[in-house]
Amino acid sequence: MRYRLLGRTGLRVSELFLGAMTWRAVTPEVRRMMDLYEEAGGNVVDTASAYGESESVVGELLEGRRDRFVVATKYTLTRDDRDLNAAGNHRKNLVLSLERSLRRLRTDYVDLLWAHIWDRHTPIEETMRALDDLVRAGKVLYVGMSDAPAWVVSRANTLAEWRGWTPFAGLQVPYSLLWRDVERELLPMAEESGLTVAAWRTLERGVLSGRYTAGPASDAPARVAPGTVTEREHAAARAVLDVAAELGVTPAQVAIAWTRARSRVVHPIVGASSPGQLADDLAAVDVTLPEDAVSRLTDAAPFTRGFPADFIDECAPVFGAAYDRLDGRP
Repeated sequence: MRYRLLGRTGLRVSELFLGAMTWRAVTPEVRRMMDLYEEAGGNVVDTASAYGESESVVGELLEGRRDRFVVATKYTLTRDDRDLNAAGNHRKNLVLSLERSLRRLRTDYVDLLWAHIWDRHTPIEETMRALDDLVRAGKVLYVGMSDAPAWVVSRANTLAEWRGWTPFAGLQVPYSLLWRDVERELLPMAEESGLTVAAWRTLERGVLSGRYTAGPASDAPARVAPGTVTEREHAAARAVLDVAAELGVTPAQVAIAWTRARSRVVHPIVGASSPGQLADDLAAVDVTLPEDAVSRLTDAAPFTRGFPADFIDECAPVFGAAYDRLDGRP
């Protein structure tokens, strides 16, 4: 496992993040998965206040080794369906959610706190100032944004820069060969702004592992009904299976490697239902896809960025006949 810096900070984070969303109890299998991740050199564990018992499980598993890990959790989603103020990105929910998360995680600080989703009813100024207060108090070290439009993240970080607040260091979004919407605005924004991108659903709920397209079904519980898998999804899965066979690796490793090949800022979040599955996913860091394989995979699931990105590319000639010889910024 190699490491990169989290956004424009000095925090070292591993190539792959470990997703703890499905952890409900400290079982021997879950404990083994945490150990496997640590042995592989991984150091970021991602959970959330809304993931049931996940925070409590992570807290117990990290006893005695907490400081060696970057503990990432999220707030925003409701703590009480009957109370409007028990959800959202406003200061009250932030404070109460974080205090509960700290108790569950058995720690007095969180390394990385994500706002779980954009709350359209809370001014971004309030969110950024409230997050900064918690950083200054030492309860949070770094902050990030999950599931929000690019303009919201850009505006938030511009405000933080102007006012001396803590900016978002990372962005958490879904990204896979089959779900590439972030390539329109979010991924270019992250690259330009120096944000780390934590990518979830990189295997598209198992579809890109090939389990619904070829071979016997996996023993793991199905996350989608096999009959609902579309022809586009099957075509992408077949391309993944073909590349995996050529390289002598597994389809899951190819699907994860594809997201990493598309952008250096992407850190896939790997989650697994067994130690064996996690070990297989972790081995994706050793898979380097040839350029032609990346192109074949990309072409297998057609995607258009739409306006304005595609239009701007088409208009390149307006910058002059020699434009194609311009390398641009490094």
